Formats: sequence, structure tokens, C-alpha cells
Amino acid sequence: MPQLSLRSAFPALSQRNFRLFWLGQCVSLVGTWMQNIGQAWLVLELTKSPFMLGMVSAIQFLPMMLFSLFAGPFIDRLPKRRLLLVTQTMLMALAAILAAITLAGVAQYWMVLVLALVLGFVNTLDIPTRQAMVIELAGREHLMNAISLNSAAFNLARIIGPAVAGLLIAAIGIGPCFLLNALSFLGPLAALLAIDPEPEPATAREPVSPGNILRSTREGLYYIACRPTLFWPILLLAIVGTFVINYNVVIPTFARQELAGDATRFGFLMTALGGGSFLAAITLAARSRRGPQVRAQAGGALGMSICFALTGLQHDFWLSCLLLAGTGFMTITFTASCNAWVQMNSDDHMRGRVMSVYALVFGGLTPIGSLYAGQLIDATSASVSMLVSGGIGLLATLAVAGLVWRRRQVAAPD
Repeated sequence: MPQLSLRSAFPALSQRNFRLFWLGQCVSLVGTWMQNIGQAWLVLELTKSPFMLGMVSAIQFLPMMLFSLFAGPFIDRLPKRRLLLVTQTMLMALAAILAAITLAGVAQYWMVLVLALVLGFVNTLDIPTRQAMVIELAGREHLMNAISLNSAAFNLARIIGPAVAGLLIAAIGIGPCFLLNALSFLGPLAALLAIDPEPEPATAREPVSPGNILRSTREGLYYIACRPTLFWPILLLAIVGTFVINYNVVIPTFARQELAGDATRFGFLMTALGGGSFLAAITLAARSRRGPQVRAQAGGALGMSICFALTGLQHDFWLSCLLLAGTGFMTITFTASCNAWVQMNSDDHMRGRVMSVYALVFGGLTPIGSLYAGQLIDATSASVSMLVSGGIGLLATLAVAGLVWRRRQVAAPD
């Protein structure tokens, strides 16, 4: 009976290709979060500047901001499995280089910036490709379940990775975080090699020329602009992602400034954020038969903004953990529902381009958000940054929800 219950709750795992892909990601994502924590702490040790930390995040996501739109036509034309084998290998190599310079004691700020920039270029292709591949691996009927399981894996890693990284940094230093991340890529590489090769994309025979890429990019933007079911959630994600979801910049500084914390406390704050996110992902997966809901998008964005603002109004460590857990729960409720909604409402031949725009607004605008958060913290404090950012997210959600409601009222027959 328990086996039947699990199969009923997580039907996407009954698909062999998705199951292999998901297990590989479970391994790799723990290492990714360890590197995120290690890199943030390394930059703070090297510079002592929240602005410099924000600059690293900005540089890392700059390629996605500039080139994500043009990645979509490539993703729609190339076999996604082969593309991911290349990008995942490159990510493993970058983690190994960062581990080497850190363990050798020669790491400098400019080196971290360069590696972050190259990482950004690789992720510009890797992230939307992984997202667009999910529906091919799990099937349309299991898409919401698959996206929720991916989110659960991501946030379970957010629980484990920061906690382990914080303990490792306190005990033996930052370098092992990067080394373990490099080794973790063996999981997804093995999974990708075991997955059945996908059929050649329908657009694969179209020549890849600058003219065709620009034309395909314009088609993707026009496609989104003409479909309110895609345009409004992507717009809200762009605003909230830019001004609220700057956790990797704000939380380490909040831990240092307001909680007088070390790497261990920072790690556990991120673990609390991940714990709430993981609970939301599991909840969404178990209720995935209902499909993505508009109410979950609006409620998640509202709740995330409120919890984040409340975190900045107090200075207690355990209350901060509780509020960040709430922030994480609401963040995943919003982003996972938005991701599934956008994919479900996209045609197959346009999904790569739609998800490249999704990646742009969710991650590609991070340079703007990181610089905004870093400068605001430098000018005021981490607490003020949380309060202001939460307020922006709250107002943006109410405004978009009001516009959508008004549009529906106008469109509704008398």
C-alpha cells in the first residue's frame, strides 16, 4: 500500500528517463548549494563588502541577462540531452578550478569574478535546456508533478548543502565545498548517458544563422506578448525576482550585520529557507493533479514578500529562521506554479524560446537585483533592504493581480 501511495503522489517518477534525470540532479544540487555558500563566504572574506558580493552575483548572471533570449532558438533546434552533456561537463570543470585555487591559497577576488562570468555563460544554455527538457522526460500529464519534484530536489539540497557547507567552512575551510561540487556532477552526467536519446527536434534542419536566430527570438517574444496567460505571470516574476529574490546577497549580510553570525549561522539561515521551500515543493507535488493554479501564484508572491519584510523587522536568530522558512515556502509556491503554468500554456515548438524568456526574468535580471540589493545594504542595512524589497514585491503583486482581474471583468460577457 505505501508503494501505491507514493506512485500515486509522484507519478512522474514512474517515467524511467525522468527518474534517472531527477536522481542525477539530486546528487548535483547538493554540491551546487555548497558552492553557492562557499563562494559567498569566500567573497566576504576577501573583500568584507556586501557590494562586492552583489557584484559577483551580478557578473554571474550578466550573460543570462544579455544572451538568454538568443539561447531559446538553439534549444529548440539542438538535442537537449547532448547539449546538457556539454554544459554539465563544463560546470564540473569550473567547480574544479575554483576548488584548486582556493585549496592552493591563491584565490583572489578577480579570479572569482572571472569564473562567475564563465559560469554565467554556461548556465545561459544549461538552465532553460533543463527546464524545457522536463516535459519530454515526464510527459505533459505529469508536468506539474515533475516540476514540483525538481523543486523538491533543489530545496532539499538547499537544506543539506548550506548546513554541510557551513560546518565544513568552520572546520576545515572553504575549498572542500568547491571540490565536492565538482565531484557531484558525476551524478547527472551518468544519468544523461543512461537516458534514452530523444528524437531530433522538428526545427533541427533549419540553418542556425544570425538572421534565423533573430527571427526566432522575435517570434518567441511576440508569442508571449500576445498571450496574457504567459505575459502576466512572466511580468510578475520579473519584478519579484529582481527586487525580492536576492537571498544570496541579503541573507549572508543579514547574518553578519544583524545577528552577529558566523558561517554556521549563515548556513542554517539558508537551511531554514530551503526547509520551507522543500515543504512547499512536496505539497505541490502531492497536489499536482489539480495542475498549476493562478491563486497559488498570487498567494505565493504575496506571502513571500510579507515574510521577507517581516524578517527585516526583527533581530532574533530563531525567529529569523522561522520567517525565512515561511519565505521559502511562499517563494516555491509562486515560482513552481508559475513555471508549470508557463510550460503548460506553451506550444511544443515554442517551449525552448518561452523558457529562455522565463530564465531571463527569473535569473537573467539578477545582475540588476544584486546591484540594487548590494547598494541598498551599503547605504542603509540588510534589515532596511528586506523591508523595502518586501514592500516592492507586495505592491507589484497587488498591481498585477488587479490588472488581471480588471482585464477578465472587461472580457467577461454581460
